[in-house]
Parts: sequence; structure tokens; C-alpha cells
Amino acid sequence: MPQEPSHRPVPKNIRQFAKNMRHEPTDAEAAMWRLLRDRRLSTYKFRRQAPLGNYILDFVCFDKRLVIEIDGSQHAESRSDADRDAALSAEGFAMARYWNNDVLQQSEAVLEDILAKLAGR
Repeated sequence: MPQEPSHRPVPKNIRQFAKNMRHEPTDAEAAMWRLLRDRRLSTYKFRRQAPLGNYILDFVCFDKRLVIEIDGSQHAESRSDADRDAALSAEGFAMARYWNNDVLQQSEAVLEDILAKLAGR
């Protein structure tokens, strides 16, 4: 019996699809966006809900090839997450994943971690 795909097929026009899929940011996404606008990160350009290949990423800095994903407390890393992470890694992107609560309650620690990743530490 053939296996079900782990995610929906991606439309040919991924940029239009991403634009249509944009949503109001959650509290954690809004908090992350504020962190990424911090003066210590002012030299890095991040994009929100950016399309890359077959994926729509929460936040990405193309110059430093860093992808930031935010996961809710109910999320358990799925097979499709692992497939996406492997595909992005093969393209030279590093992944940073944070829980909603960490972004909302430990924002300074999250910011320090992002700074370290951007510096290559």
C-alpha cells in the first residue's frame, strides 16, 4: 500500500502561495519579530513567512543562512520537520527552533542564542 505524503503538495507558484498563506502572527511570532528588530541584530535582515524551495519558513536570514522556526507546546518533531531540516541543511541553512513559551518568557536567552548562531558559535 503506498504511503501518504507527509505534507501537502507545494503549488508551482510558491511565492503566491506563501503570500496567500500569511496569517496574523501569534503572540510568540510577534515577540520573535520584535526580537529580530533588536538593535543588536540591526545588521541582519530577517524575513517572516518566507518561501524557500518547497517550504514556507517562519523567519529566515538569507545572508547568514539561518532559519528560525517557532513551535507550540503541543508540537512534536514530525517526519516532515526532519525532512525539511535535512533539505535545508543540504542547501547550507542552519536551523534554530524555539518553543512559544521560550520566546515569550525567556526572550533575552533566545536573543543571545540567535546572536551566537549568527556569529557562528
